[in-house]
Amino acid sequence: MEWLNYHHLLYFWMVAREGSIAKAGEKLSLAQPTISGQLRALEEALDQKLFVRSGRHLVLTESGRLVFSYADEIFGIGRELLETLKGKRSTRRPARLMVGVVESVPNLIADLLLAPIWKMSDEVQVICRDDTLERLLASLALHELDAILADAPVGSTHRVRAFNHKLGESPVGLFGASALAARYRRRFPQSLDGAPLCLPAPGSPLRRDLDDWFHEKRLFPNVRAESSDVDMLNIWGKRGKGLIPAPVALQSELRRQDRVMLVAVTPVISEYFTRATSSGLTHAAFSLVWGTS
Repeated sequence: MEWLNYHHLLYFWMVAREGSIAKAGEKLSLAQPTISGQLRALEEALDQKLFVRSGRHLVLTESGRLVFSYADEIFGIGRELLETLKGKRSTRRPARLMVGVVESVPNLIADLLLAPIWKMSDEVQVICRDDTLERLLASLALHELDAILADAPVGSTHRVRAFNHKLGESPVGLFGASALAARYRRRFPQSLDGAPLCLPAPGSPLRRDLDDWFHEKRLFPNVRAESSDVDMLNIWGKRGKGLIPAPVALQSELRRQDRVMLVAVTPVISEYFTRATSSGLTHAAFSLVWGTS
């Protein structure tokens, strides 16, 4: 029978968490050569390369990310065991839900879509990770994630096979600080010609739809800034740098939190929100279910 050396796994886990052998050595009170030797021993035992060097940094390989996800769960369970025995935790272990959120999905929308989970039970632990769709799909394929929240269906260009089902949709509006909103609300959409806009990064589904609509209406806005980070767009909108696109479903929250007002609803654009989950050897998106076992 093959046995896993958990000391080696612990050293690997600590290096991956801390980002370097030196920092892991400080946490473990061990010399760097000792940890380096243990890492090599683990790689030999697993017959997998777990790290590659990028400049001065160690970067996890695909196998390394998979091993790290298991190690994280193993040592997390260990902490839970100690806390339970000391009476600091319920003897009932919470179910853990690992959710990837595509970075172009507004956090408020993600919270709205995850809301039913909080009503299910207090014994569900939700762990969210923001990243690009491509990297999240890779993690889903490795079973590091249970689900992905996205603003577009998984297309045929992605290697992961998927069935796409909508969780919901919302019209997209343009929002701005009060002075900008009042100015560009008049004569909309013609008022957008030359108007300052802060838009999602090129290539995103929403940006493609907006660009197509501008082209159709022969509008040439002044794109002052671009970002794939929705929160950054909201900051720019709040500071009056330009008009920003956002789901109309968030109108009241955007007005309350970021103090941006709705200028107008774009007539032909809706954002779609889907959930992708893994199912056996394939990966699928489901609207209100987690998939099949």
